[in-house]
Order: sequence, then structure tokens, then C-alpha cells
Amino acid sequence: MSSDATLFDDSFQITGVDNAKYDRVGRISGKSTDSLSDMTLDVNTDLYPISVGETVQMLLASTLSLDGTKDDEKGWRDMAKRDEITLAQQYDYVCYGKVYRFEEGKDDPEKM
Repeated sequence: MSSDATLFDDSFQITGVDNAKYDRVGRISGKSTDSLSDMTLDVNTDLYPISVGETVQMLLASTLSLDGTKDDEKGWRDMAKRDEITLAQQYDYVCYGKVYRFEEGKDDPEKM
């Protein structure tokens, strides 16, 4: 995969799983292994059961194409119909779409 397609890549230890709000969905929270980032993510726990204490690798990318080409006009179903190998085959659980919300930390060096 093209390095410019990777937006964020880190490992997180899961610190909480909240299954109370939705059916089959857990809101997981975690802290990066270097303790610089916190993560909150909704996960389909029927497809990907996860527990507190587990470590997961998270990668945010601008495309699923291994060569880094953007495919903005097609959805994930179109990607699944193609015979080519994508980034999705390299991971156990994949979310495809737009980031709903992003919050920068209070001590973000870019804001100083």
C-alpha cells in the first residue's frame, strides 16, 4: 500500500467495552501502547467479539486499494465485487466509509 494512503497506524489496548446502547454493537475504548492516543470506536461485536485487555491494531487509510489509488465514486459493496486484493483482506475487522467525528487532544502540538 502506498505510504501516502495511510493516515494513522497504531496499536491500542482495549480499556472498556460498552454494549448497553445498541444491539450487536459495542462502543470500545482504548489507549495506544505509547499512551499518546485514546480511541473510541463502535464495533459489531457479533462479527468481532472483543474484551477489555485485548490489544488491537488500528489503521486509518484514505483507500482500500493496495496501490494507494482513490476510488471515491464507488462504495464498499463495489470494492467487494472486484477480484483484486485490497487492504481489507489483511485485517480481521474493517470499517469502510467516512469518519463520523474526530477530536484533537487538548495538548495537540499543532494547536500551539
